[in-house]
Amino acid sequence: MTDHREVATVVRWPGRLPANESGLAGLLAAYHLRTEAEKGAPVADVDGLPDRYRAEVTDPRGVFGQDVVLVAVLEDAAVGCLVVTSPADGQSEIKRLWTDPGYRGRGIASALLRAALAHTAENGVHTVRLSVWEWRTGAIALYERLGFTVTRSWDERDQLVCMRHTS
Repeated sequence: MTDHREVATVVRWPGRLPANESGLAGLLAAYHLRTEAEKGAPVADVDGLPDRYRAEVTDPRGVFGQDVVLVAVLEDAAVGCLVVTSPADGQSEIKRLWTDPGYRGRGIASALLRAALAHTAENGVHTVRLSVWEWRTGAIALYERLGFTVTRSWDERDQLVCMRHTS
C-alpha cells in the first residue's frame, strides 16, 4: 500500500518540470479524451477533439500563457495537472483537474487543489469557481471536502455543476 509521504510534488508550469514536458500534454489529452467519451461523443485520438481542446494539448504554452498551470510530479513523471485562470472580476477559475488513473488514491488531486487555493489566496483572489460534470461524483465530493459549494450556474451546458470557494 502506498502511504501519503509519496504524494507528488506540485510545481508551477512552465518552470521546474520533468525532462519530458510532453507529460503535461499527455495529461491534458487523457482528460479531454475521457471527457468526450463520458459526454457520449468519443473520439479516437487528439486529432478528433474539438479545436479548442486540441489546442490545449498541442500548444499548452500558447493556450495557458496567462494562467497558472500546476503539475504534480512523482518520480520525475507528470501524474496530475490543474489550471488556475488569471483573475477576472476578483475571481479565478479552476479547470482541467486530472490525475493519471494509475496514480489515483494518493492525494494528488487534493494536493493540486490545495496548491491552487493557496496560490489564489497569495495573489489576493478570494473567490475561486469551477464547473464539473454531474456524473463525476468523486470529483464533486472532493471539491465539497475542500470547501466548495454548489452555486447558481454561469454555464448553460446541461449536466454541468457550478461550484464556488470563498476564502
